Amino acid sequence: MANILVVDDELGIRDLLSEILNDEGHSVELAENAAKARAARLHARPDLVLLDIWMPDTDGVTLLKEWASHGLLTMPVIMMSGHATIDTAVEATRIGALAFLEKPITLQKLLKAVEQGLARGAEKPLAEVVFTQKPPPEDLTVELAMTGGVLPDVPMDLGPVATQSFDLDKPLREARDEFEKTYFEFHLAKEAGSMTRVAEKTGLERTHLYRKLKQLGVDLSRSKRNPF
Repeated sequence: MANILVVDDELGIRDLLSEILNDEGHSVELAENAAKARAARLHARPDLVLLDIWMPDTDGVTLLKEWASHGLLTMPVIMMSGHATIDTAVEATRIGALAFLEKPITLQKLLKAVEQGLARGAEKPLAEVVFTQKPPPEDLTVELAMTGGVLPDVPMDLGPVATQSFDLDKPLREARDEFEKTYFEFHLAKEAGSMTRVAEKTGLERTHLYRKLKQLGVDLSRSKRNPF
């Protein structure tokens, strides 16, 4: 069975989900905050993460962004919340979250989401980075947003995505350049080509960032025309 990481600051939620998932034969790792979730992500290498949005140190969406920006979003992530807004749900889905579970979580929805998440994870190679760029539908409701934009009884489909599979047999320098180009193209697309915002996101000075993009051969005009 699978190794599942449950991240939630509420002890009762952690205990409940752990009991249910253990009964289903899964191995469960628990984390009460983002710091412990980071450590668990590294040593346990979970097949699936159930991630709460509202936590005291770092919120779940911020942690999701962190994992995505560092190439660590190699497993399906299902967000959990009892107070999420449509904007929060859509943002997390765009970053790479597979779906949402609204608290209080029912047994049926939990098991179905876990089953679909593990099936999705099995389809994706570990060396593949997936950036979701699916615009929200005009008639999006909170219920749809909480399930990633699909009805609960419909098989999940992330819609159009931009993917990049990295050849790990390449020399380190070539593989690193390939990843960095994809990384910067993603942030340029996300920030609509704004060099100022990309510089802030990546922690580089604008001059250094511009030189880096030129060196990697990144097409700056493309990011302004169409994200992917």
